[in-house]
Amino acid sequence: MSLAGDAIRPLDEPGTVRAQQQEVPVTNDSTAEASARPSPQDAVPAVRGVQTLSMAKAITAGLREALRTDEKVLLMGEDIGPLGGVFRVTEGLQAEFGDRRVLDTPLAESGIVGTAIGLAMRGYRPVIEIQFDGFIFPAFDQITTQLSRINLRHGGGMPMPIVIRVPYGGHIGSIEHHQESPEAYFAHTPGLRVVSPSNPHDAYWMIQEAIASNDPVLYFEPKSRYWPKGPVDLDHAGIPLHESRIVRQGTDVTVVGHGAMVATLLQAADIAAGEGTSLEVVDLRSLSPIDYGPLLESVHRTGRLVVAQEAYGNVSVGSEIAATVAERAFYSLEAPVLRVSGFDTPFPPAALETEYLPSPDRVLEAVDRALAF
Repeated sequence: MSLAGDAIRPLDEPGTVRAQQQEVPVTNDSTAEASARPSPQDAVPAVRGVQTLSMAKAITAGLREALRTDEKVLLMGEDIGPLGGVFRVTEGLQAEFGDRRVLDTPLAESGIVGTAIGLAMRGYRPVIEIQFDGFIFPAFDQITTQLSRINLRHGGGMPMPIVIRVPYGGHIGSIEHHQESPEAYFAHTPGLRVVSPSNPHDAYWMIQEAIASNDPVLYFEPKSRYWPKGPVDLDHAGIPLHESRIVRQGTDVTVVGHGAMVATLLQAADIAAGEGTSLEVVDLRSLSPIDYGPLLESVHRTGRLVVAQEAYGNVSVGSEIAATVAERAFYSLEAPVLRVSGFDTPFPPAALETEYLPSPDRVLEAVDRALAF
C-alpha cells in the first residue's frame, strides 16, 4: 500500500540509500479539538539563542530544523498539511517544504506506519503524527510486531529511523479515545525507544535527536503542556535523548515522573516546601531505555521514593521503576516505594478527569505516607 504515491519519487534517486550507522537494538533499561489550539502569534522566531516558546511551537521548530538539514526527513499524518494538525504543531511546514515533504494521509494509522516502514527501507526518515493517543491502536500490530523487530530480524542490517509522534494524556477536557496514556505498551516492547519531554527546551531538542536515531522512536507529547511557554536554547541541547534529570533538588523524599506529571510534581514540591518538607523532583524523560543513574543517586540521599504517572497503575512504567529501585537501592530505602497513578479504569468523561488524574494533593498524600514509616 502506498499513501505517498508519486509524491516521493522526485526525492528518491534509485540505487541511493542513506549510509546507515547501525545502533544496538534498544532494551527497556539503560485535545481539545480546534478550540484548544496554540495561538498563531506564538510563532517560532527566526533568530537563534534562547527564545521563549510553547512546547507546541518548540516541536514545530525542531521539525523545521530536521526538514531543513536532511532532505530524507519527511512528515506524514492526518491533517498535518494546510491545517497544520489538530494542535497546529506542523503549521506552516507544508507551505515551507512542499507537499512532497509534508504529506497529508488518509485516516489509516496502520497504513501510515506500514508506508513509513517501506520508506525507511529506502533510506528515508519518516516522522509520523498520530492525531490523538487513542488512535494509535489500529497501528499497534505494525508497531509492535513489525517495526520493532525488523532490524533485529535482519541481524542489525536494516535500521528503522522512524519517529511516531503521539499527543497523549489528560487535562484537556476531551472525549473518549482522545485522552489516553498508552506509553507502557510500547516501553514494554523491545526494539522501540520511548521518550516524553516535559518542557519546551527538551521538546525542541528531543524531537531532533529522535529523528537522528536509526531505531524507531515513540515520541509522546503531553497535550496539556503544549501551550505553557518556557525558555528554549536553540544552540545548546543540554543532555542526551535518553538521560533522566533532577529538575529540583531536595532532601526528604524523591518524586519521579515524566511528561505532564513533572509539572504536577513541581507544584507538589512548592506546596511541600511551605510545609517544611523538601522534595527532590526527577524528570524521567526516557521510558525505554530508562536512565536510572540520577534516580538511584537521589534515592540514596533521600531514602524515600514516590513514582507518579497519569497512566494506569497496574503493570505500568511506574511499576517497573518501583521494582527496579527496590532491587538496586534496597538498603537505602527508609520506606516502601509508593506509586500514584490514574485509576485502573478506562479514562472517564471530562467532568471526572480531575478526580481521575494524579494531583499535587494525591502526590503529597503519598509523600506523607512515605515519611510516616
